[in-house]
Amino acid sequence: MTAIVPQTMQLHRYSPGHMICRASYFDGSSAMSSPHATTIGILGAGRVGTALARQAMKAGYRVRIATTQSAADNALLVEIVTPGAVAVQASEAAASDLVVLAIPLHKYRTLNPLDLTGRIVIDAMNYWAPVDGVFDDFESDSRTTSEVVESFLTGARVVKSLNHIGYHELEEDDKPAGDASRRALALAGDDAAAKSFVSHFIDRLGYDAVDAGPLAAGRSFQPATEIFTGSHTANQLVALIQKDRPLADAA
Repeated sequence: MTAIVPQTMQLHRYSPGHMICRASYFDGSSAMSSPHATTIGILGAGRVGTALARQAMKAGYRVRIATTQSAADNALLVEIVTPGAVAVQASEAAASDLVVLAIPLHKYRTLNPLDLTGRIVIDAMNYWAPVDGVFDDFESDSRTTSEVVESFLTGARVVKSLNHIGYHELEEDDKPAGDASRRALALAGDDAAAKSFVSHFIDRLGYDAVDAGPLAAGRSFQPATEIFTGSHTANQLVALIQKDRPLADAA
């Protein structure tokens, strides 16, 4: 797997368990110093998936998009909506350096766990019962939705993130590293190396990455939370995560 290695990285620790990653990178084309050789596989070609594809390509990544349909059936849509991305089969998208789940959450069982074994997977999905209907997998389980997904995707290195920014905002709110008003996005996961990889990706997209802790901590930025419904700088996001910590620990 190709790593994204920063030229210089500043890790600002605001409290135990919360880290903000700000990094600057070489402009070279080698796999170890640039995103250009890194592949991003996006499962889902809706508004979230296509907006993310465009933003990732803007950052210099190679993007593959797949749905439950064949690559041939998706080719025209991908060419028009995300020019530069490549329509592929789901198994090929799942073989990318980083995979993003951008499908309706209630369809998560259509994913192939074997394809994603060992892969770094961003869960950008949300549970929208009023829109998608009540789903027993999440209503009857006290775990976060990402924990449920991870238990299904046995062996995947799941990181919760990118679920608390609108698809239109993703392409509008990005700012360069160091900007005092730069928006921050939270991430949560149980694999430290996977979280580091995702943090670098978020930084490349134009946002500060704030590590909220283990995957269960993703509860603090699920729908209807203060984090989910607003736009926050890194300092503000850390404060909100700290405030929600007792509730997350008690769940």
